[in-house]
Amino acid sequence: MILLLRAAAALSLIVPTAAFADAAKTPKSKAHTVQAAPAIVASDTAARIARLVVASGDNQGLPWAVVDKTNAALFLFDPAGKPIAAVPVLIGIAPGDEASPGVGSKKLSDLGPAEKTTPAGRFLAKFGLPVGGERVLWVDYATSVALHPIPKDVGAKEKRRARMLSPEADDNRITFGCINVPKAFYGSLLRPMFRRRGGYVYVLPDTKSVDEVFPRLQAEAAMGSTAGM
Repeated sequence: MILLLRAAAALSLIVPTAAFADAAKTPKSKAHTVQAAPAIVASDTAARIARLVVASGDNQGLPWAVVDKTNAALFLFDPAGKPIAAVPVLIGIAPGDEASPGVGSKKLSDLGPAEKTTPAGRFLAKFGLPVGGERVLWVDYATSVALHPIPKDVGAKEKRRARMLSPEADDNRITFGCINVPKAFYGSLLRPMFRRRGGYVYVLPDTKSVDEVFPRLQAEAAMGSTAGM
């Protein structure tokens, strides 16, 4: 019963973003009822995955986040499944749900347009080796996909902040594959929550079905619901 109640609490996924007002933006898809503004509201797919994570306990007692690539948004949850914040994100230029073979060993300047993707899937994200002198949250170290604020060296040139603030989702595709988030959100919430033990990041697909990308979530959720009764 407890698991069912927690899953119900994640249904709406409506998270006010007043603390990150500089990053708030208009919802980019058909959304659930809006309770407060500014706010980013989850798509039906993001809400479904969040419910399944909560019902199944798939996050294994760690904080977690859902990245909705289609709508360029991230939803952060505490280990118990409580919604903490929702923010816009910047993602890889090219749509795609898999990393190109060998992409993690290439220099950024050597990546072709089709290789600049943000892979979909379930990732155990942890802070690790520094990039540019600063530790980053590696979503998938093997393919060089990290989660971090907008880099200073390219942010202004590529107008990344303006892209993050815009109401459209298409212009949020600008990175080489990494996930850029608002600096205030990263420093005050995400980094403190993930710093010690890491956490899970669920990146939703562009073209694949969520059942194909997260095949075990449905089964785990069903087992968890039965066990909680």
